[in-house]
Amino acid sequence: MDGATKIKTEHLELFYGDVQALKDINLDIKEKEVTALIGPSGCGKSTFIRTVNRMNDLIIGCSVKGKVLFDNEDIYGEGMDIITLRKKIGMVFQKPNPFKMSIYDNIAYGPRIHGIKKKSELDEIVESSLRKAFIWNEVKDRMKTNALALSGGQQQRLCIARALAVDPEVVLMDEPTSALDPISTLKIEDLISELKKNYTIIIVTHNMQQGARISDKTAFFLNGEVIEYDLTDTIFMNPKNPKTEEYITGRFG
Repeated sequence: MDGATKIKTEHLELFYGDVQALKDINLDIKEKEVTALIGPSGCGKSTFIRTVNRMNDLIIGCSVKGKVLFDNEDIYGEGMDIITLRKKIGMVFQKPNPFKMSIYDNIAYGPRIHGIKKKSELDEIVESSLRKAFIWNEVKDRMKTNALALSGGQQQRLCIARALAVDPEVVLMDEPTSALDPISTLKIEDLISELKKNYTIIIVTHNMQQGARISDKTAFFLNGEVIEYDLTDTIFMNPKNPKTEEYITGRFG
């Protein structure tokens, strides 16, 4: 069953100076689904997700053409409040990047920036976010501990909890498990399957098995273009484009 469209790109193109990194991207991403972006390094996957919450704005010489619609509103249109946009479209990076502060303050950081000051309210958000990220039981007695003392896998779940603390609608994940061991990776995958009940998730992954396991739809990127976008089962079992098949079966390049 198709849900409502959460993010839609129309003829999206992105340039770093004169270099074109994205070419005519037309994607329709449904809410409360996991969409995986696969493809070789440097093919535009990470650039694409950074375009969806305007992280590329921070790069000098970066320019965007076409449209990125979030709930039918063009995020590159005039009057778009970028702080609100990034609150609604959270991001989790490849390497866990907790702030050098306590576990509690890592999670409370975003809500405080958005004006929540009451301790009882912050306590509730911190606990609920850590529970949603499947890490509450591991850290509930260590809330004053520096987050950097956690293991890599715990740090990544903490970063996911931090993204959830500001109540986003979309969570972008840029290879969230590539720096983790297999056990931590499976914990994050279980977590993603749980989170899609309430959030729209776009994940960049180099791990083809992971893409096949956790996503509803998959987009195959190559040289800044989307070669094929379909249900994950179709992409992996019955791709229409020979290039997709070559990549999936490892006969690529």
